[in-house]
Amino acid sequence: MQGLKKKIERAQVIFDTLDPLYTREKTALKYITPFQLLISTILSAQCTDKQVNQVTQALFEKYKGPGDYLKVPISELEEDIRPTGFFKNKTKSIKGCCQGLIDSYGGQVPSTMEELLKLPGVGRKTANCVLGAAFDVPGVVVDTHVKRLSLRLELTQNKNPDRIEKDLEELIPKERWRRFSDLLIYHGRDVCKARRPAHDRCVIFDLCPSNSI
Repeated sequence: MQGLKKKIERAQVIFDTLDPLYTREKTALKYITPFQLLISTILSAQCTDKQVNQVTQALFEKYKGPGDYLKVPISELEEDIRPTGFFKNKTKSIKGCCQGLIDSYGGQVPSTMEELLKLPGVGRKTANCVLGAAFDVPGVVVDTHVKRLSLRLELTQNKNPDRIEKDLEELIPKERWRRFSDLLIYHGRDVCKARRPAHDRCVIFDLCPSNSI
């Protein structure tokens, strides 16, 4: 219990230190509707938000709803989203997701984790992103940045995203789950990068076990 208590205290200090430094926007993805956010989040896998936003600017003009994505040939949709990478898998996910939306939810994006996870191509990371940004439902979003920082900060010893999600939920109050995820994402992009973390600019360096490496 003492180990958990110390982790909780350290996670709180990390939160309080990073919170004033980063934007309060819940996502850098540009969208208007929950459906657009769902599509953008699927496209964001292994791709920067900036690149996704460049692609969706034209994509959302061409495709207004789930039915539009289903009507177009696979090859055409692949070309439309090619710059985001892994376009064949993403096309399959988008078409499967859109079919699920029409078949099960009348074409509307559901607002619960259970319902979202029933959609093809939607995992917990995507679901938490949509739920938090579009519906204000608390959740921990575990992307590559959150995974990397959680391990470096020794807030978890797990490498499985679902397990990391549960570990972080134990450390942070529910109402701060999403914000904590965002802070780790922003700090990961700006400072604690994968290959060359900028230790000289890291305001939580003293709280990080990696500072002794």
